[in-house]
Amino acid sequence: MMTGGWTESVTSADTADVSGVVPRASAAAPGLPPLEGTTVVSVEQAIAIPFASRQLADLGATVLKVERPLTGDFARSYDRNVGGQSAFFVWANRGKHSIELDIKGQRDRLEELISEADVYLHNLSPTAARRLGLDAESVHARHPKIVACEVSGYGRGGPRSDDTAYDLAVQAEAGVFDVCGDGDLRCKVGFSVADIAAGMYALSSVLACLARRHRTGEGAVVSVSMLDALAEWMSAPLLQAQAVGSTSARSARRHFAISPYGTFRLADSSEVLIAVQNDAEWRRFCAEVLEDARLADDARFRSNADRIARVDELEELVQGLLLSRGAGEVRKALSAASIANARLNSLNDVWHHEQLRTRKRFVPTELPGGHLVETLHHPFDIDGARLERSWVPAVGEDRREQRT
Repeated sequence: MMTGGWTESVTSADTADVSGVVPRASAAAPGLPPLEGTTVVSVEQAIAIPFASRQLADLGATVLKVERPLTGDFARSYDRNVGGQSAFFVWANRGKHSIELDIKGQRDRLEELISEADVYLHNLSPTAARRLGLDAESVHARHPKIVACEVSGYGRGGPRSDDTAYDLAVQAEAGVFDVCGDGDLRCKVGFSVADIAAGMYALSSVLACLARRHRTGEGAVVSVSMLDALAEWMSAPLLQAQAVGSTSARSARRHFAISPYGTFRLADSSEVLIAVQNDAEWRRFCAEVLEDARLADDARFRSNADRIARVDELEELVQGLLLSRGAGEVRKALSAASIANARLNSLNDVWHHEQLRTRKRFVPTELPGGHLVETLHHPFDIDGARLERSWVPAVGEDRREQRT
């Protein structure tokens, strides 16, 4: 039996519905999606909130994606590379139902949807949301049992609260460019890290508030800032910079605070990433991989602090010892010594990664027009249940009546 695309290990389940609280699966139904019976209304676009709501859908919630008539979410038109659809849209919108609705001209219809929902999400601009009465606080005031969550660029209050924000702008504001790159070249992270950070905190906050609502019957107002979320992820370099008064030397290929932890060239023109995390691993690395146990006792490199202080000298020494050896030999020695190591995979390598393929981490996903593609399975592994098939909706495509 399929429920929201999940394979269930049982065919029936007991549920308890306590005064509008999300129904709870009984312990006898391990295959029931955790959020089965939860309805989410999301006035969303771009990535941050769509990423959060997609994961709610992956967990079994019924997600109603409210889109502008005809054109829908502007992320649909970022590109046409995946079966005629935008790669970003396919990634962030699997398993949802599209509700084509003018949020200004069809307010009664939108309010009806919200009144029947457990969760309300939006990432409208703060100014527009307040003007329309669709900010999280206003929606919760009208519907006290709802968990209302909003994502904005810079959060409530402060001089930047109403500024427009997108991923790269927030990366720049959060100092990401200051730690990425090489030498004098500053650069971005190559994927939507600010959107993902905000989406993950929106997701975890909503789940926490749903758990509380199950106990108390009370809804919640949640506000997540992209800047707050990404600044939290930047905490280690921020703390270090404040402590020492400067930013660590920028390097595209090494860790800023641990060594040796980076990429090294090998004899067959390949590269390997080596991650020595502590002094015990350093001693094993010297003895079993570099085959020079005396190096571990060299006063220049004895502790991680010593190694970081002489990181250029250390990496030159390690590189010299590895350059004459092939990838197979080096990776075998690293693994035997329990030293973390990795290939430098291309995106195509990742798509065909033996670990992902063996563990069946892909989901057949139907696109508008019937084109079938693979998308990555969600990372949650709950009671062994998995998505067997999913879809990405066309504008206005509501599949609720098709679900069994």
